[in-house]
Amino acid sequence: MSEPCRPRLIVCTTCKAGRPLAEGETPPGAHLHAALAGLIAEAGATVELREVACMANCERGCSAALAMPGKWTFFLGHLAPNLAADLLAYAAAYAAHATGTVMPSRRPASLRNVVIGRVPHLEYAA
Repeated sequence: MSEPCRPRLIVCTTCKAGRPLAEGETPPGAHLHAALAGLIAEAGATVELREVACMANCERGCSAALAMPGKWTFFLGHLAPNLAADLLAYAAAYAAHATGTVMPSRRPASLRNVVIGRVPHLEYAA
């Protein structure tokens, strides 16, 4: 039996959120990933969490992408670890929508302006 399809949340763990880091300081992107991982483990959220090094969105970080087969992929910026719960709520709304499009008025208020761009699902590219 195959596992049901879940939204994939990909977080840039090297993101410095547009600022220099002190020597040995953990990047804010890594803190965001850790906050999400903790919430997912705690609440059993149905999100597949992944990490990636550098999404090339440094001035608008922390950055993440939200993707799922057959849906738009959304590229997000201006995120922070304290937004982890809202980001999981957004991922659930994304998964529930046929195309993944969640209008700003339907997102948590803290995430109304985080979409940097979107990419059509691969079927559009064919």
